Amino acid sequence: MAPQRFTFGPFMLDAGSSALIEHGLPVAIGSKPLALLQALVEARGQVVPKAALMDAAWPNTNVEESNLTVQIAALRRRLRVSPDGEEWIATFPRVGYRFAGSLTIQEPEAPIVEAGPALEADPSIAVLPFANMSLDPEQAHFADGLVDDLITDLSKVPGLLVIASHSSFAFKARSADSQSIAKELGVRYVIEGSVRRVAGQVRIGVHLTETTMNRCLWAERFDGDLADVFRLQDQVVRKVVAALANVLPLERMLDDAPSTPRRTTIIEAYDFLVRGRVLVMHSPAGNNLARTLLAKAIDLDPNLAEAHAWLAISHYGAAINYGEDFKANQALGLAYAQNAMSLDMSDLGHRALGYARLCEGKLEEAESAFQTALRINPNHADTLANMAGLRVLQGQP
Repeated sequence: MAPQRFTFGPFMLDAGSSALIEHGLPVAIGSKPLALLQALVEARGQVVPKAALMDAAWPNTNVEESNLTVQIAALRRRLRVSPDGEEWIATFPRVGYRFAGSLTIQEPEAPIVEAGPALEADPSIAVLPFANMSLDPEQAHFADGLVDDLITDLSKVPGLLVIASHSSFAFKARSADSQSIAKELGVRYVIEGSVRRVAGQVRIGVHLTETTMNRCLWAERFDGDLADVFRLQDQVVRKVVAALANVLPLERMLDDAPSTPRRTTIIEAYDFLVRGRVLVMHSPAGNNLARTLLAKAIDLDPNLAEAHAWLAISHYGAAINYGEDFKANQALGLAYAQNAMSLDMSDLGHRALGYARLCEGKLEEAESAFQTALRINPNHADTLANMAGLRVLQGQP
């Protein structure tokens, strides 16, 4: 039996070649959104569970559910709304998604033009955990912190899809080549590197690979005083943006590389920050330890906005997830979120405020905070997941 074609509005999806056509022309769409779209239309109006969709887009791969949320959002943006003004894809909270548009199924009369591999609507990249080349194994948290910051900074680059840190760090203990990892994560570009921190000096080695042809696009080594680590990190972001200039939107040139948040100049405070933030809402014990570490960071640098923001989020977790004193954690969470906002109105600060407003049951104010965070950093996977969770609470698809 010949593969079927599914027509809806101006689009036609050919199931045989996995090609999406709009007004007779091939659509540039990522492989993950395309796989999700095919799974949804093939269900013919039935709700497709989240697990089935994740299997369709990431077969035999364990990924965070937030990746599904991000890719569904990307698919919705690409399809826009139907001719009657409705969303093509309906959300069923905690269950899955359903293709809600009018669908025509037809058998192909003749083979269509070979579409080739699906094109990425936006260039996609994963920053893999950097190797800790320091003599002290305890410095691994420092390397991890730099990677987490790079992911956050790169996610602010318009037109660049950056894989969430949860997914990238899943490969920390796995031995696999960059091409295999890129295939599992559904990305075209991969950043790998190493960090050596010795006696007040730091060396960061980074290379960027285009994985379809296994080409090294850029590699460089950065050396400097430990106090200059954030300047070196900013240089890495700018060099990556420059290396991808030919695939990013034309108006996004090197001078438009994202601004970075206000960061501490006290490296000991940064150490406590990166050790603490990774434990926030990890577990009840981890969340408590996170608060201790983040408080030490603030003791060393009271103006470290990021530590205040993560403390706010940890108090939300204590109140909502772990059943600790609700009123006390609610008040502390709001206070730390407001502190963070007074120091730096970053996307993380707005996200922390959103958590605080959720804890108060003020859903409209939480929505406003999360939306502001997304305006600052539209590609941040965790904030997109926060907004999706809020939509469920509001009873909205």
